[in-house]
Amino acid sequence: MTDFFSSGWHWFIAGVTVLGLVFCIWLLLASSKTTAMSDDGTTGHVWDEDLREMNNPLPRWWLGLFVITVLFAAVYLYLYPGLGGAQGSLKWSQEGQWHAEQQAAHAKVAPLYDRFTAMGPQELAQQPEALAIGQRLFINNCAQCHGSDAKGSKGFPNLTDADWLWGGEFDTIKQSISQGREGNMPPMGAAVGGSDEQRNLAHYVLSLSDSAHDSLKAQLGKPKFASCAACHGGKGEGNTALGAPRLNDKIWLHGRGEASILAMIQNGKHNVMPAQDRLLTPEQIHVLAGYVWSLSNKPPAGRVATAP
Repeated sequence: MTDFFSSGWHWFIAGVTVLGLVFCIWLLLASSKTTAMSDDGTTGHVWDEDLREMNNPLPRWWLGLFVITVLFAAVYLYLYPGLGGAQGSLKWSQEGQWHAEQQAAHAKVAPLYDRFTAMGPQELAQQPEALAIGQRLFINNCAQCHGSDAKGSKGFPNLTDADWLWGGEFDTIKQSISQGREGNMPPMGAAVGGSDEQRNLAHYVLSLSDSAHDSLKAQLGKPKFASCAACHGGKGEGNTALGAPRLNDKIWLHGRGEASILAMIQNGKHNVMPAQDRLLTPEQIHVLAGYVWSLSNKPPAGRVATAP
């Protein structure tokens, strides 16, 4: 109930629930009485000449079940949340139940990860079991965005190359997984100028990676790149401290070509990678980071990882 925009909804839901119970009690009392509507104890309705409708009370076993149902509802609402925003005397919640089950699951698999916690990335990359566990963690938690092969897609980084927005060191990868990342490029159209200036800048950006471009427009757009250099570097080398991507290679996270670059200049971009430390333990993040690190740091040719 905490997501309601007004506390009045709490009282509304609680009122409807209480009125429902009161109605059930009234119906129970009303149904337990015999009310004769005619002198002969019938309702006065007769069918087929001699078939008379009686007005007898409900069977006691039925009334007993009804009483048990009402009492159960009252006890339940006292113990558990149900009356609007009331938590109940047991303070139970779905989130609390989920956390408890998660902790129990983590405690159950903790011995599996203990043997890997002291290993560095190179050692983890040589452990088939650690890589298998890391791959499973990746598929369950990361593949939705980065793909099951970790090669990403438009807007989602490829984790198998050497191009890293925030850095590809092992500790940096662990930090990215546990704390998440948030990158923001503001719209730069107004700072750059009109459509011609923006197009010139787009061609200069293309020239940094020696992509197909108009050299004259690129030359005209070079001075405008000063607005971008603060984040992307004077030569488009990027800045891992800010998560600003490199512009002088042929890896395009949000699409290549003049149109895609113009869209970025005009509209900006806000990307968020959610933190995983609420879902994964530090030991799991350690193994997962080792797997991600191994994707772009393959062992030398001829070396085959063997199980211990």
